[in-house]
Amino acid sequence: MSPERPPLDYRSAGVDIDAANDSKARIKRHVESTFTAGTRGAFGGFGGLFRMPEEAKRPLLVSSADGVGTKIKVAIESGRHDTVGHDLVNHCVNDILVQGAVPLFFLDYVAFGTLVPATVEAIVAGVAAGCRENGCALMGGETAEMPGLYTPPDYDLAGFIVGWVEEDRVLTSANVREGDVLVGLASSGLHTNGYSLARRIVSDRMGLGPHDPFPGTTQSVSDILLSVHRSYLNVMRPLLGRVHAMAHITGGGLLENLDRALPQTLDAVVDLGSWQVPHVFRALQEAGGVARDEMFRAFNMGVGLVVVTDEAGADAVCAGAASQGLAAWRLGAVTKGTGRVILSGGST
Repeated sequence: MSPERPPLDYRSAGVDIDAANDSKARIKRHVESTFTAGTRGAFGGFGGLFRMPEEAKRPLLVSSADGVGTKIKVAIESGRHDTVGHDLVNHCVNDILVQGAVPLFFLDYVAFGTLVPATVEAIVAGVAAGCRENGCALMGGETAEMPGLYTPPDYDLAGFIVGWVEEDRVLTSANVREGDVLVGLASSGLHTNGYSLARRIVSDRMGLGPHDPFPGTTQSVSDILLSVHRSYLNVMRPLLGRVHAMAHITGGGLLENLDRALPQTLDAVVDLGSWQVPHVFRALQEAGGVARDEMFRAFNMGVGLVVVTDEAGADAVCAGAASQGLAAWRLGAVTKGTGRVILSGGST
């Protein structure tokens, strides 16, 4: 090999195997901290093994996959990587919860342009925290280094969840009846949606960086925008037998998520005067000059989960949430209609 053309190796092509091994060593304790009674096998296998719960009679497996969108950019710009993994787990847990399912295990995928072991550890520590919160085993995942595809310090993150529900306890729109009550459960902020718009408002219209104070608060922009996506599993799990349907309010807001819990013969009428929209949304709306309808499509507006139930069930959900320090209220009602979500009253 001539001096002008030195020999190549994987590191010279942008992939550092030693960094990958360092990352694996760092995350081992985080992964093992999530193992539950159903976990079989050990860290580092080619596949994860899990035993179904012994009490399962006619179980259906329920799966979902998601990411956290451009909230990752907030984490990168802030240098805080230990919350987006927690967001990811809670988001996926809520997505299967609305079908009546509880989680069994979780897998993650993280992709970098240049792998940074400390960043990998922080991300996986967040995933593990979410798994512990929800009684969900982190069974495996993938950490990829792909130079030329991602520009450092950018990375991407995705998660995959598997849970279960007895076949006769699946929650669907077929259970919803005229006269049912809508119960709203408070979000913890933006959760994982609307960040492309929120980041533009904060940067371009407010002129703020990640460490600047967020207007009207004593917290930084990062503190506000990196608030962890709330999980509703621990509140709702003991109440699932009282529930007719649920909607996780993610991308598309109330208008494009609550309708997924409705049959084509009924409408959900949401009373906009039933809650105070949190300050973060009002500040973003004012600074960005965003129209009301656009706000309700881009953001959850303070409502993270909607529960559809009867009168007695509504009381039970509100009481159960209150016992865990979570705000819940009667958000509206189900009426005859054509499967629409109607925003009624209020002046948001």
